[in-house]
Amino acid sequence: MSGKYIISAILGSFGVAWVCDYYVSEKKLFGGSTPGTITNNEWAEETDKKLQAWPRTAGPPVVMNPISRRNFIVKSRPE
Repeated sequence: MSGKYIISAILGSFGVAWVCDYYVSEKKLFGGSTPGTITNNEWAEETDKKLQAWPRTAGPPVVMNPISRRNFIVKSRPE
């Protein structure tokens, strides 16, 4: 019997969290706007070019993702 209360409480908390996230981030509840660096594709392309142009001095080449700050190993492509 307590299982249905636990499951309903968990689902309810996820629902409340989703509603809060939606209104704060999508509807801009506290004001503000989406930065141009996110909405402008030209900016993203230039940033990617700049990150790919960095000189590498040791180790295999990596691609840096500016959003998640993770580095990935780049495997050479067969030509």
